[in-house]
Amino acid sequence: MKAILLLSVFSYFFAAYEARIWSRCELAHYLKTSGLAAYSGYDLAHWICLIQHQSNFNTRTLIKRNSDGSSDYGLFQLNSRRWCKESNYSSTNTCNTACSKFLDGNIDDDIRCAKKVVTEPNRMSAWVAWVRHCKGRNLSPYLASCNL
Repeated sequence: MKAILLLSVFSYFFAAYEARIWSRCELAHYLKTSGLAAYSGYDLAHWICLIQHQSNFNTRTLIKRNSDGSSDYGLFQLNSRRWCKESNYSSTNTCNTACSKFLDGNIDDDIRCAKKVVTEPNRMSAWVAWVRHCKGRNLSPYLASCNL
């Protein structure tokens, strides 16, 4: 019995930290429980639209070497120039997090960092994908059938 319990606990923690591809509605529910619904004036549809166009819901998404040498990490594509620490790139590391932490299945640190991004002067416009695909558009289809 102890072995089964230990295996269950190990499996839970391992699953939390491996890469993950979320479904749209599953992620919407998680973001809601994490306090992103209406955070800083942006409803869940804005966040889901952003994430779909940034990473297609895949925590493992990594865009290496932008024109300035930085990289973008995880669901929100958080940039190593400003938001996280990459071992071989100088950064302000505003979120005080190693960039590699944004590539695992635990997205709580990603969410904390995204909250910092939207409290900065550029707000959601810090993400080019949000400006191109989400800003000023009808976003209701992003939450359709999610039963929120």
